[in-house]
Amino acid sequence: MNPPLKDWRGKTVWIVGASSGIGQATAAALHSQGARVVVSARKAEALAAFVAQHPGSRALTLDATRREAVTLAAQQLLAQGPLDCVVYCAGHYHAMRSDAMDVPDMARHMEVNYLGALYVLDALLPHFLARGAGHISLVGSVAGYRGLPNSLAYGPTKAALINLSETLYLDLHGKGIGVSIINPGFVETPLTAGNQFDMPALLTPQQAASAILQGWARGAFEIHFPKRFTLWLKALRVMPNRLFFQLVRRVAL
Repeated sequence: MNPPLKDWRGKTVWIVGASSGIGQATAAALHSQGARVVVSARKAEALAAFVAQHPGSRALTLDATRREAVTLAAQQLLAQGPLDCVVYCAGHYHAMRSDAMDVPDMARHMEVNYLGALYVLDALLPHFLARGAGHISLVGSVAGYRGLPNSLAYGPTKAALINLSETLYLDLHGKGIGVSIINPGFVETPLTAGNQFDMPALLTPQQAASAILQGWARGAFEIHFPKRFTLWLKALRVMPNRLFFQLVRRVAL
């Protein structure tokens, strides 16, 4: 569905949300395959440590929720040469249920998980369109497939990213630009460290990064993992509502 991305040598990749977890592990994996990696996040110290450990990589400290800052960072990056791929991996997550609704925190989820992605797209799409090449990859979640317990704030933002990616693919595929959505299951990251419930099929960030690179190499639109867990959740997407609600109440409530 996308041009396969197998040879990363000499390719410039910008990863937004690379100070830890999936973003950092993916940046390291791409660096090991010869990519020129640019890492961004709010935590300058973590980025500096990554650059010190991965010679040739670069850091752009960035708060993705500030549109002007994203525009400036993109301009600085593009001034140094063309960009081949951008990965939006910035994320915010707190488990939340309706009896403890926190609207300010829900807005923070929206700012980090969704609006930041829009700001990055707004800054880079003219560049990709002018080149007629490039790849956009957004990190969603299986939590965006359907409504789930504890996901009142997080799930809707990831559902928005899934829908956004599908629309981007339709708009951009004929223009030479690849689009992929990455929907992980549970991955051992700072975001999931506070979960007070069992996380089945938990992966390390390095395992997640390996699955992502394999998906890009296949030219996949949706990259979801681990399949022993995500395929069950994908089945919920087509399940009739009555059965879906009965099953989730029985299993998760």
